[in-house]
Amino acid sequence: MTLHIYNTLTREKEVFKPINPENVGMYVCGPTVYDFAHIGNARPVIVFDVLYRLLKTLYPKVTYVRNITDVDDKINAKARETGEDIRTITERTAAMFHQDMAALNAGNPDIEPRATEHIAEMIDMIERLIENGNAYEADGHVLFNVPSMPNYGALSRRNMDDMIAGARVEVASYKKDPADFVLWKPSDEDTPGWDSPWGRGRPGWHIECSAMSRKYLGDTFDIHGGGHDLVFPHHENEIAQSCCANKTDKYATYWMHNGHLMVEGEKMSKSLGNFFTVHELLEEVPGEALRFYMLSAQYRSPFDFTKEGVREAKATLDRFYTALRQHADIEADDVAAPDHFVAALKDDLNTPLAISILHELLSAFNKAPSPQTKGHLLACADILGILQQDVEGWFTQNTAADATEVDADQIMGMIEERKNAKANKDFATADKIRDDLDAMGIVLEDGPGGTTWKLK
Repeated sequence: MTLHIYNTLTREKEVFKPINPENVGMYVCGPTVYDFAHIGNARPVIVFDVLYRLLKTLYPKVTYVRNITDVDDKINAKARETGEDIRTITERTAAMFHQDMAALNAGNPDIEPRATEHIAEMIDMIERLIENGNAYEADGHVLFNVPSMPNYGALSRRNMDDMIAGARVEVASYKKDPADFVLWKPSDEDTPGWDSPWGRGRPGWHIECSAMSRKYLGDTFDIHGGGHDLVFPHHENEIAQSCCANKTDKYATYWMHNGHLMVEGEKMSKSLGNFFTVHELLEEVPGEALRFYMLSAQYRSPFDFTKEGVREAKATLDRFYTALRQHADIEADDVAAPDHFVAALKDDLNTPLAISILHELLSAFNKAPSPQTKGHLLACADILGILQQDVEGWFTQNTAADATEVDADQIMGMIEERKNAKANKDFATADKIRDDLDAMGIVLEDGPGGTTWKLK
């Protein structure tokens, strides 16, 4: 089966035909680094990490670009609120983002450009838009003239009135058209800014991705991804800027968007008390459980995040790791993932079907353990980005925020004492040791190979 992708631009599932089969280009909108990433921010990171892993099994080279927005009014507001230097905020927050995403088994993109390091490219693009008659300077700002783009709105398929209302477009007397959006805006002495032909200022949000994607992937490239909330205005405006500046009919060939995320059936909101950062959740559950849970739904569908769902995902992964632990003596064959598993992912990243196939492989492995079956299981898991941890480490990791520190040496010593007590038929002492460990949050599992332990 060939790879099929649902293209937001055409509203159809299409056969993927890369511009250059020797090097597939993919751009995904990255974080604005002013605070911890919330669970909604994690969904596109996980989704497009799986796509990246899949593409690398199908093509000789994939160039994955995901930006960091480190110039933004939200960052400026954070600096004024805390009194911290902007660079300090963005460096710390970017590091936290990388740490949290790594805990979700999300690999790094091939290129991770920062907006502040590409101001020259943005200025160049804005100059070309002015030269082409698609942008104009007014009152210290440079704006894109939306009516100059005949098919503006093709991605979101909204009429102009809906687009203006949906974007909460700023009303300004210097605009030629109410829908026009900012490419460059002036900065005062207390706001970050760069010299430009239009005075000291800073870029608008939309121009950043247009400039950075062009630098690393060219005027046109294969896949542009992000959350559904970015379809309008961000991605719509990217298309307008890029096509007009580069004088091309298209920007990205395929547009992929993951669905909205809710929490416990409601929109995530700090006021509702259901706003969760990845950092907070990692204190309660392993990142791999969060990843596995997110992949249980098809990426385009809305996702209702619940604490119970995460616990179930963790319990499911426990079963996979238990099988690997029980058959640790079997060395896995170096084999590719089975064709029907890959076919599921080639069908617009059908991760629910892929996971069901993973369960079938687990059942087969438990019934008749073999190097080949274990190899198939691990090859599939690798594409999904799960079963990446050390088996014993999975069961002994301590993620609960309020958990008592676990002393592995102490636990192993108590297990040895219990073993000796049982050998001496002192079952009362053996039972007491088990009870003491249970009170410490430790579960013992006796098997043919001896006694192993895990956290409750």
